[in-house]
Amino acid sequence: MLRIIALTTATLAAAPAVAQTLDRVEYGPRPFYLIDRMEDGPLKDQLQSCQNQEASMSLFSIGHRGAPMQFPEHTVESNRAAALMGAGILECDVTFTADLELVCRHAQNDLHTTTNILATPLASTCTTPFASADGDTNATAECRTSEITLADYRTLTPKMDAADGSATTVEAYLGGTSDYRTDLYSAEPAMLMTHAESIELFRDLGARFTPELKSPSVEMPFNGFTQEDYAQKLVDEYVAAGIPASDVWLQSFNLEDVLYWIEAAPEFGAQAVYLMDEYDIDGYSPMDASTWPNSMEELKAMGVNYIAPPMWMLVTLEGGEIVPSELAIQAKAADIKIITWTIERSGPLVNGGGWYYQSIADAVNSDGVMYELIDALAQDVGVEGIFSDWPATVTYYANCMGLE
Repeated sequence: MLRIIALTTATLAAAPAVAQTLDRVEYGPRPFYLIDRMEDGPLKDQLQSCQNQEASMSLFSIGHRGAPMQFPEHTVESNRAAALMGAGILECDVTFTADLELVCRHAQNDLHTTTNILATPLASTCTTPFASADGDTNATAECRTSEITLADYRTLTPKMDAADGSATTVEAYLGGTSDYRTDLYSAEPAMLMTHAESIELFRDLGARFTPELKSPSVEMPFNGFTQEDYAQKLVDEYVAAGIPASDVWLQSFNLEDVLYWIEAAPEFGAQAVYLMDEYDIDGYSPMDASTWPNSMEELKAMGVNYIAPPMWMLVTLEGGEIVPSELAIQAKAADIKIITWTIERSGPLVNGGGWYYQSIADAVNSDGVMYELIDALAQDVGVEGIFSDWPATVTYYANCMGLE
């Protein structure tokens, strides 16, 4: 019988009250659930052999907005849960308020799906007021951090990122949580964070830092605040907190942000991560270098040392086996390090896994495939870390395989 290092419901529910510095890491049942669903073979045998291992924090395991499979993203509670599951690096997606304070949100314009703003007087600040569903037209709303002050922001209650497009009332619109997620840990108000507060929390939890500079929804400059000011302010808050650059992996989908850090803050720029959304380019293929806006050699010559494509861009199928894509092969040849996203964001994998698994969909028919993909990314692609919405899954693998 498996000995599960329990990450129990009671433990997670108590997370807001526990001391910030954690002296333990706990897996909970999910890694063992996934292993049980794997096809028999050497990898399954290896993972099963680690069932009694001592859990420890790993830099290979990155909390994606904390642990948002079950906790409201970018909250204190979500990140404490991620650290408890061994995520050695935690993420604050960074945007700014009307008074130019940096806060943790996945997007500048997501308050209508990640908080209760529509049910508060601050609904009057929303760029697009709530409009109910009407026939074949879904309900709509758009609310931005750039329309409210930090003081306003602190009055909001975070919730699971979701909205019910069929809703005819605000109350119904604020629901819509996916059935493979939960609102169980949203009953008690969670705690929003500024970026500076995330730095203090992550440091107290013993984790390192990977903030993402989110693309503004407003035209820049914004009230005199330029894109360069924005990128520099992110760096300045780590400097002010005394965090060494070696503990920080700055991220952006905007290559110009990465190049700014390389030039203006080279200690931080050396580990700046270029997030890749090149899949949006017509005709793009990670298997065909002629479709890429920049070759891996060109990126390396610019000073880019890290890229972070989504998982599907790094792998393909060959004879039914998961193998590296051309993008992964050329990145390795150019001595570019790779981080990837996002495991545990697709729900059950019995129907192919959706967007994150599209390049290997023909081999995805069970949740057990998740560890096959993680193994291919780690051993064959050579990724430095994997973002996860439930970090225990990656932590278990990293501990079992002896990854840092």
